[in-house]
Amino acid sequence: MSRRGPPPSPPPRPAPRVLFALAPGVEVMDLAGPMQAFHEAAGFGHPYAVVSVSPTPTVRTAQGLELAGLAPLPKDVGPGDRVIVPGYPVATTRVPPALLSWLRAAAGAGAQVCAVCTGAFALGEAGLLDGRRCTTHWRRTQELQARFPRARVLGERLFVEDAGVVTSAGISAGVDMALALLERDGGPLLASSVAREMVVYLRRDGAQSQDSVYLDFQTHLNPGVHRVQQYLVAHPEAKATLAELGRVASMSERNLTRAFRRATGISVHAYRERVRMERAKELLRNPELTVEAVAEACGYADVRQLRRVWNAVHGGPPRRPPARG
Repeated sequence: MSRRGPPPSPPPRPAPRVLFALAPGVEVMDLAGPMQAFHEAAGFGHPYAVVSVSPTPTVRTAQGLELAGLAPLPKDVGPGDRVIVPGYPVATTRVPPALLSWLRAAAGAGAQVCAVCTGAFALGEAGLLDGRRCTTHWRRTQELQARFPRARVLGERLFVEDAGVVTSAGISAGVDMALALLERDGGPLLASSVAREMVVYLRRDGAQSQDSVYLDFQTHLNPGVHRVQQYLVAHPEAKATLAELGRVASMSERNLTRAFRRATGISVHAYRERVRMERAKELLRNPELTVEAVAEACGYADVRQLRRVWNAVHGGPPRRPPARG
């Protein structure tokens, strides 16, 4: 009698592509900052296939560096792909028509198209800003509006998303945009982890919710406290004691208590409760989960305890938030 082995495992899913579309005179930081963010994501379990593409195999940057070995503009771009156009000197650069037509085709095929800083001008030339809200470097917002009157240019915004097109303000705002896209793909813990790895503060745009426990208390550099925060976020149901959390941080209970408050401004207990509340809000979006199941998943003894804490924080009983559009 022949023995059958276990069924073959399904092939690994390909990493989503992030295609940096380079115009002549590309600004180095507009390219390198967001590219580094997506590169770092692989270390936290979210790998991307990051590729630099251009109509030509080489491009000279605005800073005089020669970028070689660029991939040609792929023809198979579609849903799941993300295209990012870094900025370039708009006064002296002519964007190749092949790049503009490729951007139109990519957007039409369902790819998300993004721009850093003056990269928005390429999107405008491709017709992708017509009727959409957008932004660019603060020195160029009026020029962008004048050149593309059908666009709705917004000032004083880090980044703007409208109907699959994302634009960001100048230079370092490209990193803010990349972190926001990582948050959408993998959640706020991924975004905050990448921001911490890059030693940057995670700034959220005014159009986004400013209330996220994963982000608001992560702008410090204490590795032991970060380990405790990561443990509490990963295990909201756990009932770890201060002594156990101290071992996670390689600190005594007393030192952890002091270090945690000094780094975050709140106590370990308060942070744990905020993590549980945020997790409860996320789980309540699932109509298939009962409030009892949500309470158990968040480490509460029963529904009454969840309701008591929720009422203290929100001034009412737990409610299911509206579905995300």
